[in-house]
Amino acid sequence: MSKKVLVLTGSPRQLGNSALLADAFIQGVKAAGHTAQVFETAFHPISPCKACDKCWTKGKPCIFNDDFDKLAPMLEEADVLVFCTPLYWFNMTAQLKAAVDKLYAYMKPHAPRKLNIKECVLLATAEGNEADGDYEGLKATYKAIADYLKWTNRGMMLVGNIGNAGEIIKTGKLKEALDLGKNL
Repeated sequence: MSKKVLVLTGSPRQLGNSALLADAFIQGVKAAGHTAQVFETAFHPISPCKACDKCWTKGKPCIFNDDFDKLAPMLEEADVLVFCTPLYWFNMTAQLKAAVDKLYAYMKPHAPRKLNIKECVLLATAEGNEADGDYEGLKATYKAIADYLKWTNRGMMLVGNIGNAGEIIKTGKLKEALDLGKNL
């Protein structure tokens, strides 16, 4: 059965390591016969949730006008949500987090539309590494989101010890990302 995969990227660096990781994963997804869309949160201004509790009062998830209006239909069509981010202060980037926070609207009891997402994946890159515990905050956040929303975790790929753009190419991890996408 073909899946609709939505990849949310968080890096403000377009040709950075996490972008290359996302691209490899998407190649695998498409090779497996699924469809994939990308939404680059760093290049689509999304304001943070303001806790106004006015979700859906204007016929859309968030009352405020920003690029979440573009993301919402993509989220509503997705079966699988992929978070792809460089590690910033032990978690996802602020740009990606702003988009994630607005998922709150879909959890409201009066939400006229719900998400169909059933599975999720985490792809992340960092100068630090997992052995030193650098990913603990990100992993805890991701697991909490998946557990709360009852999504099945289809994998976490955490690539450490890379910082300069393109360094991931030398690691062999792009092949692993391709394979993870193929096995979705």
